[in-house]
Amino acid sequence: MKQHVVVIGLGRFGSAVAEELGAAGHDVLGIDSDLGVVQRIAPSVTHVVQTDATDEQALGRLGVADCDSAVVAITGHIETSILVTLLLKRLGVGRVIAKASSDLHGEILTRVGADRVIYPERDSGLRLAHSWSSSDITDSLDVVEGYAVSRVQVPQEIVGQELGDVIGNRPDGVTLLLLARGSRVILYPDRGERLQRRDVLVLAGELEEMERFFSSLHQVSGSSGRGGP
Repeated sequence: MKQHVVVIGLGRFGSAVAEELGAAGHDVLGIDSDLGVVQRIAPSVTHVVQTDATDEQALGRLGVADCDSAVVAITGHIETSILVTLLLKRLGVGRVIAKASSDLHGEILTRVGADRVIYPERDSGLRLAHSWSSSDITDSLDVVEGYAVSRVQVPQEIVGQELGDVIGNRPDGVTLLLLARGSRVILYPDRGERLQRRDVLVLAGELEEMERFFSSLHQVSGSSGRGGP
């Protein structure tokens, strides 16, 4: 689903998020105080503005309150990132994701209203954008560049189908590691295993191949009976 997202702070992390979200078809508003940064990223996003993000009236004039989500990617200025996060929540933005430089910084961001805190050593702009585009991905770990291990919630479209019918469509670059069903973990599950609601697949592979496979899960024919508790 297309979303209207504002990304505040267009450094390395913020630019990666904004550009990937723009490439995925989302409506992106980028904000930064540096004119050079704004000009550089302008071709990659829907709209980009040079302004002071701590100015609540300026944010209001830009229509930030109408955004579905916001990413606070400000680096080097902890006080500014905290203030901007607070202003976004006060303006009524439903989902605010903020980048933190330390655990204490992250705790403060959470206390002022951040719905999710991103730590550079644990997350990347590309990973955030991929998880946004693939809503079934519940978690992802970048092992090396271009390769990840991901947990995927089984979509409703394939509940009741045999695992073999589903994974038979996977690209060569994607490997199924296990199936998690509640507290039960099934290593190398049988191809005849019928998928149930709330099942989770853990897969490893190249990011591009994984994205292609995740998209295909919603297109698998529902010819098998629905099932699962």
